[in-house]
Amino acid sequence: MRAPLQPTLPIDTSLLKAGLRLAVGVSGGADSVALLRALAERRGDLGLVLHVAHLHHGLRGAEADGDLEFCRALAVELGLPFHEAQVDTAAEARAHAETGKRAESTEEAARRLRYGWFRQLMASDEVDAVGTAHTLDDQAETVLGKFLRGAWTEGLSGIYPEVAFAEGRILRPLLGATRVEVEAYLKSLGQEWREDSSNQDAAYTRNRIRHELLPLLQGWNPRLREHLAHMAVLARDEEAWWQAELAKSPQLVLSGRPVRGGGRAAGEGLAIDVIRLAALHPALQRRTLRHVAESLGAALDFAATEALRALALTGRAGQKRELAGGLRAERTPRELRLAIAPESSEESADAAYSALIPGEIVAPRFGLRLRIDAQTLGGPGESTASENGAQPARTAALRNWRPGDRVRLRYSSGPRKVKEVLERLRVTGTGRSLWPVLEIDGRIAWMRGVEVEPEQGIVVVAMPLL
Repeated sequence: MRAPLQPTLPIDTSLLKAGLRLAVGVSGGADSVALLRALAERRGDLGLVLHVAHLHHGLRGAEADGDLEFCRALAVELGLPFHEAQVDTAAEARAHAETGKRAESTEEAARRLRYGWFRQLMASDEVDAVGTAHTLDDQAETVLGKFLRGAWTEGLSGIYPEVAFAEGRILRPLLGATRVEVEAYLKSLGQEWREDSSNQDAAYTRNRIRHELLPLLQGWNPRLREHLAHMAVLARDEEAWWQAELAKSPQLVLSGRPVRGGGRAAGEGLAIDVIRLAALHPALQRRTLRHVAESLGAALDFAATEALRALALTGRAGQKRELAGGLRAERTPRELRLAIAPESSEESADAAYSALIPGEIVAPRFGLRLRIDAQTLGGPGESTASENGAQPARTAALRNWRPGDRVRLRYSSGPRKVKEVLERLRVTGTGRSLWPVLEIDGRIAWMRGVEVEPEQGIVVVAMPLL
């Protein structure tokens, strides 16, 4: 009677070239231990020079100390060089927030520090690349998590098999393996691994996705994890195609400002030819706008992108829009100009929030929650331009009032300067310097403290933010 075949792990060997000095990042968990054992078993055939790398994150106390000792002993057992380092993740996260940057979670800080150390290790010239043990299950969890956060299609590409840095490459050769396959492989070897107690903590979003959401969704489709991993492959390939398409339209994006007689004067920001933009498919319009914003260091969500599309395609010359991250947009007769406001500018401190219509804006700076609803003007089943994608969806922008703003009050004979309205309301001091207005299609459709002539088809409900 034949002995049962020993389980094997599906390893993507296309990422591994003969002579590669590869440090395997080993935490002590099943995935990383399995990757190390599988590569060690095949290092002769693949021509690999293996190392082991372990980072102690300064979390979980004695449990993490035990992980370090386990990984060190495993490296000795396999006869491999061992690299170790220790960081204080919690302190680094606090220091990161104190610099004025966006606050980051413990998970985010740990990842930043881990990859920073990997890059240091590669920069030392002791190794050429670092291998991490992300699996198909990790891929599925990542794609689903990004979908829940409202990622663009490229965000659904999830974990890339290879990421190149100046110092070297991060490789993920285990993305085709499931967690079930990993544990079966280790058990066949009689190889132990460490369990991270934080992986059961429901305070972490990834754990809730892993232990609660994915099992629930798999009740609807048992192959969900596989489908999510396939979605990541499709999204990566389509992102590569989109980048090639963007590179084909260099005349669409211009730098500086036009001058009389031709040519352009050097200046901050970038400009988009709105006539050429209008000729593109809506999908490429969005990609172009986001590409330009990213070039300036700003990230656009869907509502902000649609706001810029509306300004470019249907806006009037002289209209302006301020978006998150200090991004400013100005419409001219032929261009949409984008720039980042200087941090020292007093106006850059003004709050600005955008939302699609219908939608909701939560504005902590103003202490407000606004619900903007669209009343149906057409008959049942009637399609609108925004529904078929030919025209941008309407957006609303809640912002601070600006000198020159005009508002049409209900039952008034004509538009009035917001400055004059605030004077009549006896608003002074700091209250006057931060007074919210809601702009739709270049017109103020709502203003705190007054009744504004309603925008056709729009209902605005304002509530205090508790």
